Amino acid sequence: MKARKTQESTQRYTIAYVRVSTDDQAENGVSLDAQTARIAAYCTAMGFPDPEVIRDAGCSAKSLQRPGMGILIERIRRGEIERIIVAKLDRLTRSVRDLADLIELCAKFGTSLVSVGETLDTSSAAGKMVVNMLGVLGQWEREAIGERTASALGHKRNQRTVYGPTPFGFTRDGNRLVPVAREQQALTEALRMDRSGESFRAIGRMLAERGVSPKRGAAWHASSVRAMLRSRICTEAHA
Repeated sequence: MKARKTQESTQRYTIAYVRVSTDDQAENGVSLDAQTARIAAYCTAMGFPDPEVIRDAGCSAKSLQRPGMGILIERIRRGEIERIIVAKLDRLTRSVRDLADLIELCAKFGTSLVSVGETLDTSSAAGKMVVNMLGVLGQWEREAIGERTASALGHKRNQRTVYGPTPFGFTRDGNRLVPVAREQQALTEALRMDRSGESFRAIGRMLAERGVSPKRGAAWHASSVRAMLRSRICTEAHA
């Protein structure tokens, strides 16, 4: 009974959560302001109080590890939030698991989750179901795009087509990668040393003694040796 009275006496707020993923959007503030204005208009139409705004500027939605999201979660747990409103569901998260965790957390502390763009409100059972379905579809779309991208890059590697910085052991001929004999010989020795357990520093010394330089920078370091040895184009060429 005492705990119930404490929770009931806690003032509860309407929170507008807005997020952009790039630094450019964060600096210009256009998308953040647009999201805030859209949520404010929704609150007016629905008769909700003017929302307090929590922002995450220049933050990805791949995880919940964001400054604003951390504040939001902490305040949910303190029982301070009556409802969270987002302009679109993907402003909140792009992960099905994170979305499910947030919905469960909100339900535990009596907080509703509202998405203006999808016209959803988790205060109803139907709203919870639709939010979960949208999250599943969003994750499927991202994973499908990832698979298509990986397939395209794999084809480019097999065809020795340039799609990024020129890797060690090759030179460019238009959009094609052409092996450089001297670098390929050094790469063969570097891979042999790596399989034998030699350190990256030792391999770097060998490369320097052979008079071959990294594609970036003037000298070999443990980090540049590791990047070269773990390059898929380099390793596949010597598989």
